[in-house]
Amino acid sequence: MTLHVYYGGTFDPVHNGHLAIATAVRDALDATVRLLPAADPPHKDATHADADQRARMLDLAVAGERGLAVDRRELHREGPSYTVDTLRSLRAELGDQAPIVWMIGTDSLLQLHTWSRWRDLFTLAHVLAVARPGAHADAQWVAASAPAVHAQIAPRWREATTLGESPSGGFALFEDLPLRPESSTELRRRMAAGEPWDEWAPPAVAEYIRRHGLYGVRATRHASL
Repeated sequence: MTLHVYYGGTFDPVHNGHLAIATAVRDALDATVRLLPAADPPHKDATHADADQRARMLDLAVAGERGLAVDRRELHREGPSYTVDTLRSLRAELGDQAPIVWMIGTDSLLQLHTWSRWRDLFTLAHVLAVARPGAHADAQWVAASAPAVHAQIAPRWREATTLGESPSGGFALFEDLPLRPESSTELRRRMAAGEPWDEWAPPAVAEYIRRHGLYGVRATRHASL
C-alpha cells in the first residue's frame, strides 16, 4: 500500500533544515512527503509571514525535489488549525485502509498532551517523531518529560519502516538525520539583525524573502515571485 506522509508546521520561513528532514524521511520510507503550512496554529504565537507567503516559499523550496509536495488544506479552513481536523479530512479523502503518517518534532511530542483531542490522532494516523539533529530521544526520556504522552506511545512503539503495514495507531521515532544548525527562530533573528543568513534557506526562498522584504530584510525590488 502507498504510504502517505504529512509534515505539518508553520514553516516561518521554510529552511534547509526542514528540507533535510523531509528528504531523509522520504528516502527512509520510500514515500512522498507532503508539507502542510499551518494557517493559525492555536498553540503558538502569531506567524511572522502570512499564510500565502509561507505556502509560496514552500512551493519554491520543493520545486524540482523528487517526492516532496505542498498541501494547502489547512489554509482553506476557517478558524483555528487543529491537527486532528486535518487528519479527519485526510482519512475521509484517502479511505479507511490507507496508511497515514503524521510527522512532528520531538519538541512537539513532549507537548502532544496539550493538543486538541490528541488521543484521537492515533485512531487516524501513525505518529512519527523526528529528533532534532544531534539530539537523542528514547522511551525513558519521553516518560520523564511527558508521562501522559509516554503512556499513549509506549504500546504503539515500532520501527518507522513498518508504519506502512497498517493504516494507523503506531508510533515511531526517526533519528537518522544529518547534523544541521537551522531553526526558524534563529533564522528570523539573523535576518532581523542583519547577520548572514542566506545559506540557511534555499536560494529561491532567500530571493523571495528579499523581494518581499520579509522578516526585517530590506526589500530589493518589485516582487514577481
